[in-house]
Amino acid sequence: MTSRVARAAGPLLLAAAVLAGAPAQAACEDPPAPRVLWIGCDFSGRDLREANLRGAVLMRTNLSGADLRGAILDGVDFTLGDLGQARLTEARMVRANLVGTRLEGAELGQVDLSNGRLDNASLQGANLEGARLSGASLYTTDLTGANLRGADLSGANLSRARLDGADLSGANLSQARLERASLEDANLRAARLDRARLDNASLLYADLRDTDLTRASLVNARIDGARFDDAVLDSTLWVDRKRCRPDSRGHCN
Repeated sequence: MTSRVARAAGPLLLAAAVLAGAPAQAACEDPPAPRVLWIGCDFSGRDLREANLRGAVLMRTNLSGADLRGAILDGVDFTLGDLGQARLTEARMVRANLVGTRLEGAELGQVDLSNGRLDNASLQGANLEGARLSGASLYTTDLTGANLRGADLSGANLSRARLDGADLSGANLSQARLERASLEDANLRAARLDRARLDNASLLYADLRDTDLTRASLVNARIDGARFDDAVLDSTLWVDRKRCRPDSRGHCN
């Protein structure tokens, strides 16, 4: 009898042990916490200022219009979520996953998205002034009309991203990848693009005055109507594969 009871209790004891070591989980109605599991929840307009959601899973969750200013969101998985018009000023989102997430018109000023994943996300008209996006992946991301003034995008992957009409004045795009990106009518004045890859990018009517393009590559880029007044073109690889002279400024000599 004792052996039969022990055998029957075995699976229950194993399940209890597994649950004891599992990460914290919560239903949609439960309060926020680190590593919380909120999938497909509706938190539109919710006040989550300075909430600690480090490592949480918020896949397909609706946070449109929510207030997340100053929140701790490091490592959070927002895949396919909705953060449209959300306020995230000064939030920490290091290594956050925002693949396919909607962020149209979101307030992301001074946010830390270093090494984050924003591939195929939509940030049309979003405010990312002064944001930290160094090492982030923004492949095919839509940043049309976004404000990226003074943002740090050094080493970021923006290949095939849409940045038409975006304001990148004073931004740091050193060593960024912008192959086949669209930057038509974009403001890149006084931006750092040293060693950036702009091969096959579209820079039609873009403003690149006072921009640092030292050792950047613009092979086959479309530059009709673009302005390069006083741009530093030291050893830049030009659209025709010509290497500009080290003293080139405003024009590839």
